[in-house]
Amino acid sequence: MMTSMHFADALTKRVKATSAVTVGLDPNLEKLPEGITRDAKGLLTFGTGIIDAVKDTASCIKIQMAYYEVLGWEGMKVFFDTCAYAKLQDLIVIADGKRGDIGPSSEAYADAYLSKNSPIDALTVNPYLGSDGITPFIDRAVKHEKGIFVLVKTSNPSSGELQDLPIGDEVVHEHLAQLVESWGAQCLGPATNLSCVGAVVGATYPEEMTYLRTLMPHIPFLIPGYGAQGGTAADVKHGFLPDGTGAIVNASRSIIFANKGRDWREAARRATEEMAGELKMR
Repeated sequence: MMTSMHFADALTKRVKATSAVTVGLDPNLEKLPEGITRDAKGLLTFGTGIIDAVKDTASCIKIQMAYYEVLGWEGMKVFFDTCAYAKLQDLIVIADGKRGDIGPSSEAYADAYLSKNSPIDALTVNPYLGSDGITPFIDRAVKHEKGIFVLVKTSNPSSGELQDLPIGDEVVHEHLAQLVESWGAQCLGPATNLSCVGAVVGATYPEEMTYLRTLMPHIPFLIPGYGAQGGTAADVKHGFLPDGTGAIVNASRSIIFANKGRDWREAARRATEEMAGELKMR
């Protein structure tokens, strides 16, 4: 198991040892492979099976909380059990919950997921409430050597309805990027000079990603939208720093549901290796 260190330094070390691939664990009950029960037990079987399949190639596992929350307390127990299992396999564990609220509620969310003994390394957060909603997450991340990924320019088609609105001579996501860079400047890793504050920037908007990288030179990028959403290795290259670090790339459906038959684990392993190869050729 990895020893404790600054989040960005630990992330970069893991990426260099494996790849920039982040596997999104989005275990939709209706899409689980044959032979997997559609309940909390099935989620655990599927999640740990995917982790076993990808752990030698992927650097991170991004676990989508919604598919566990839908099963109530049993699902949330499986969520934390799955996070703990992934952590034991030396994967960087990202909880995709997109949390965000006013200060005291954000403090509670931060304590729930970014505490010292949490198996979660990083949490996705929503910045819509401004800095007083983000500060508690940063405080916990700094204190416990965790990380956060702030939604900046997301991969979904309608993201521009808010994120691309003009404000003066810039648009909302560009202004937010500058805020993220300023928030992250207070917590840079000694080995990488990257922050424990990261940004979510979608692969489906490569032109915007190119400019956002110039606005956030110290910010690790979590890049969703690869694979099933249409993002390619050529698109995501714009999110990396010149030395090839500073970004991880997420794929979910194209890996975890590469095959819904009995050999779903082997199919996930092959899909992860294929993606890793594509990213190295970018």
